[in-house]
Amino acid sequence: MLPVRGARQHLGNLSLVPQHRASVAILPAAWSLARYTAASLHCSALTARATSSLRARRTYKPRFLPPSETPPLTARPGLRHSSRREAQARNMPEALGRSLGSRQRIEDLERPQLDDRSYRIITLQNQLEVLLIHEAGTDKASAALDVNVGSFSDAPDMPGIAHAVEHLLFMGTEKYPEENAYNKYLTSHGGYSNAFTAATSTNYYFELSYPSSTPTNSKAPTPNASQINLPESKDDSPLWGGLDRFGQFFISPLFLEDTVDRELKAVDSENKKNLQNDTWRLHQLNKALANPEHPYNHFSTGSYKTLHDDPIARGVKIRDEFIKFHSTQYSANRMKLVVLGRESLDTLEEWVEEVFAKVPNKDLGRNRWDIPVYTKNELLTQTFAKPVLESRSLDLQFAYRDEEEFYESHPSRYLSHLIGHEGPGSILAHVKAKGWANGLGAGGSSLCPGSGLFSINVKLTEEGLKNYKEVAKLIFQYIGLIRDQPPQEWVVEEQMRISEVEFRFKQKSPPSRTASSLAGIMQRPYDRKKLLSGPAIIKKFDATLISEAMSFLRPDNFRMTIVSQDFPGGWDQKEKWYGTEHKVERIPDDFLAEIKEAFECKSRPAELHFPHKNEFIPSRLDVEKKDVEKPTKTPKLIRNDENVRIWWKKDDQFWVPKANVHIYFRTPITHVTARVTLLCTLYRELVNDALVEYSYDADISGLVYDFTNHISGLSITVSGYNDKLHVLLEKVLLQVRDLEVQQDRFKVIHDRMTRSLRNWDYGQPFHQVGTYSRQFKSEKSFMNEELSKELEGVTAQDVRQFYPQILAQCQIEVLAHGNLYKEEALKITDLVERTMKPKKLPASQLPIRRNLIPPAGSNFIYEKQLKDPANVNHCIEYSLYTGNRYDNNMRAKLLLLGQMTDEPCFNQLRTIEQLGYVVFSGSTFADIWAGYRILIQSEKDCRYLEGRIENFLNTFEVTLQDMSEADFESHKRAIINKRLAKLKNLSQEDNRIWNHIYSDSYDFLQADVDAETIEKLSKKDMTDFYAHYVSTSSFQRAKLSVHLQAQAKPKEATLDEKKTSAVAALKIILTEHKITPNDDALQPRISKVASAEAIPDALSGYLYEDLNLKKDVADMVLDEAKAALGIADSGLPAEPQALEEVKDIESVLDALQPVLIKDVHAWKASMQVSSGVRPTKNLEEFIEVAEKL
Repeated sequence: MLPVRGARQHLGNLSLVPQHRASVAILPAAWSLARYTAASLHCSALTARATSSLRARRTYKPRFLPPSETPPLTARPGLRHSSRREAQARNMPEALGRSLGSRQRIEDLERPQLDDRSYRIITLQNQLEVLLIHEAGTDKASAALDVNVGSFSDAPDMPGIAHAVEHLLFMGTEKYPEENAYNKYLTSHGGYSNAFTAATSTNYYFELSYPSSTPTNSKAPTPNASQINLPESKDDSPLWGGLDRFGQFFISPLFLEDTVDRELKAVDSENKKNLQNDTWRLHQLNKALANPEHPYNHFSTGSYKTLHDDPIARGVKIRDEFIKFHSTQYSANRMKLVVLGRESLDTLEEWVEEVFAKVPNKDLGRNRWDIPVYTKNELLTQTFAKPVLESRSLDLQFAYRDEEEFYESHPSRYLSHLIGHEGPGSILAHVKAKGWANGLGAGGSSLCPGSGLFSINVKLTEEGLKNYKEVAKLIFQYIGLIRDQPPQEWVVEEQMRISEVEFRFKQKSPPSRTASSLAGIMQRPYDRKKLLSGPAIIKKFDATLISEAMSFLRPDNFRMTIVSQDFPGGWDQKEKWYGTEHKVERIPDDFLAEIKEAFECKSRPAELHFPHKNEFIPSRLDVEKKDVEKPTKTPKLIRNDENVRIWWKKDDQFWVPKANVHIYFRTPITHVTARVTLLCTLYRELVNDALVEYSYDADISGLVYDFTNHISGLSITVSGYNDKLHVLLEKVLLQVRDLEVQQDRFKVIHDRMTRSLRNWDYGQPFHQVGTYSRQFKSEKSFMNEELSKELEGVTAQDVRQFYPQILAQCQIEVLAHGNLYKEEALKITDLVERTMKPKKLPASQLPIRRNLIPPAGSNFIYEKQLKDPANVNHCIEYSLYTGNRYDNNMRAKLLLLGQMTDEPCFNQLRTIEQLGYVVFSGSTFADIWAGYRILIQSEKDCRYLEGRIENFLNTFEVTLQDMSEADFESHKRAIINKRLAKLKNLSQEDNRIWNHIYSDSYDFLQADVDAETIEKLSKKDMTDFYAHYVSTSSFQRAKLSVHLQAQAKPKEATLDEKKTSAVAALKIILTEHKITPNDDALQPRISKVASAEAIPDALSGYLYEDLNLKKDVADMVLDEAKAALGIADSGLPAEPQALEEVKDIESVLDALQPVLIKDVHAWKASMQVSSGVRPTKNLEEFIEVAEKL
């Protein structure tokens, strides 16, 4: 979910609720304020500016992702169907006219200027509405289906059932009964799948790759879109196979008994992952304090208790309930399907008809909840909530309306623009000047058809917390200021211009993001010809609707939440599901009277006023488009002297009036010590803080900057519409050069950093483990303990004295990319030099990033206890070092290994063994370091997880040896397709180029080289590589694992739960090995078990006596079953040898003997240090001497 960021965060089309995703990492950003999120300030982020939002990082086949809720659907008391809206939803095509016989086809959608896709909207006979997208040149295909039913439709006595059904649909269908058949197919075609459950919607999607159109070892140019042969045959297109498997989710899912228990445990693990996350905790608290009659009030994630234990205790057959939910709530007329592919629209329509016309239509109505989110019982209350992290905030939530019908004017965006503004005259500017706040966001959210919320969130300082009542009154003063003036047409005209430009030059996003997003948008009542533009463009100024929206922001129509670990104390309640401590009381009458007076007062502070006209709205939008046979992949070096290097690449494929300028100041002094790192970080944060008011107008106009410190210097990036790019850049440069360190702002930022460093220790373990792992790879790194201790003594005067030294002597490297000519790139660099005037940095002093190289035969373990006493999750990152990242052959083998192990690793450790919700495997790189890793977050102990990882590696070694040539080639093709994936937009191209410059490698063609190298790999190459670097029996491999150990203990499973799990696990394992289970024999044996310790004996008797398996087969199955039950041997010696007791490191280089690292500094001192990264080519090859493009 997007964060609320001042006026830019228009939440009319978003929800404020965490969503539940089937298989992706959750990084909720619900109310994380841009530039102010604490997430950036843990050790690694001390080298990067706080980003404008917490983003869900998307890796190949993401296995764990973010939160957000929307509206629901089941007929219950208080729920009614709107005949007008229902007719609108069902008969939408009639309003748009008919064509081509009985089936209507809508193709003339309003679209961005450069959109070369073809669109067609159809409705199947079963009333399933479909958007078909033909993109001739795409190298990836995708489909998404959004079902208009979500967590708001949960049965009151079975919360989380919608989320559980989402999980279970992945676990096999009548046509494809193998539970991982779907994901195996996608993986073989370089793809992935995912799903999420929101409040009124459940969204499923997948993406896969087409075969490369040109052999990787061919020198022929990649064909243009118009030249590509469209795959019209099912046999030629991987999309057909994906659609056929995907469609069965909605036609004939199995809901196998064996899978139910495991997936409920996955849901439970997902829920436990969030229990200590303040975004989820505070969101659920707000829900719990809403109207109990509204489904927003309910718990939506679900847990093993709500979905298994409690229903069974009531005599409910839970599998029957999941089947019932699917059969009564999933209906074709509630579904919206999007399919994007190379195939022609006619072919896509034919395929969709063949698969999805079989989805049953139950003719279910679209539900509404005409129930107030807050009644008089919930309004005018103040809640004091205690967070897990050190944070302070004030939230005002107003009962609001559902705005989905007002998409042409988006009235709430007028309010969020003014209230959430960050420039001069804004609430934020005023409370910042008083030292009361760091950030503010505002926005409206349509929770569901029938109701919504408008929320204002303020990130308070320590002084702001003391004055929270004054902050609240200032907010109402500003709301009164807006109300007292009629809606300002010039404000909306600015918003219209910005939205029109953004839509006009909107670039493509990845296919799965496009499909998933549009499937959700189709659930809303947009004019179908405006399906693409409706959510994006403000079409008209509607003073009446704005005034109506304004009427909801009243002193008698809100509730308030104050978040603090310390204030006021005396919390007397705990929220049911997350245990958040809080206290609720009526807002005192005298305070309410003051708020009302502030709202109605005409004498307001002069500092509060409407924003000035936005001078950053782009007006020069010319692009000189030329016919280009083939876009260039490398930038040109247009200046390369002793102290300045300029790279330039004119956009030659996206043709948008945008540019990206990166300025890299290389200096060796930004990461010398922990203290210096902190001084640089404080300097960065003070510069960014000083630029907030000035840069805000640019930001909302599509022009943004970033100022960052890192291990080898500082960098400034300005990106967006190139019209006024130089204006913003000059201001940023001047601020960087002439920063005035003000004591009051220093105090606020010092406090923010202090809290951020402390809070980092309470983050998700799988977020922390990478930082601990990196300290063993990087020559120089600083952990939180060091940074926190040093920060205590740093003063404003220290920053004043230090920061001029940073850029006094440095090397400048510039990348100018996009809609810029060579002359403009040279002028920009001239501006940088004239402004900063740096002295030359001798080549001998240039910073070098180097890595620590563990010796062959090493087997190290580092253990760290997590600080959060309430967190039940352990985490392990198991890393193998294999060699130099810039060894093309080594890198190719690692990439291929990651592709081959991805699905088997997830299936074994996550699906079968149920070790935890977060499971990831793949190649890993850091500067010059290259390796392979497996990461697991689990309630099980890290020593046990280590053993299960090694068991998987042993098993996969056999799998690799037995792999057919056809499967091996399929994996090669899948990873080659990924490496050769087409760039979708200017930003993707910019990231690719800049990463190779920043890394010092200048390896701009690395992806092409990887594809060519992978193409040449044989199966023997990979088995030899595996035996040497990965196999647990290799005495040459170098392995290091980080164990983050939880303090809290999970609840012990009951004997019945363990018996149920044993039966389910054994059935799965037998099926995996193509052995037919005998239920008649298994159940009696298990039912007689009187203790958990006796379960393995019962399973053993069943395998040997009832199934009469051979000893080696029975032993193998029993070992796997014990692993799935968490009772297998860990695979580790009881006590690893402590390194601090070892005199000679050579004496412990035995890959079979783990060694415990106790003194990190001593360990690092004993390691070999790598060389630095070197350019992969002579830079002279890139020099450009041509005239203007």
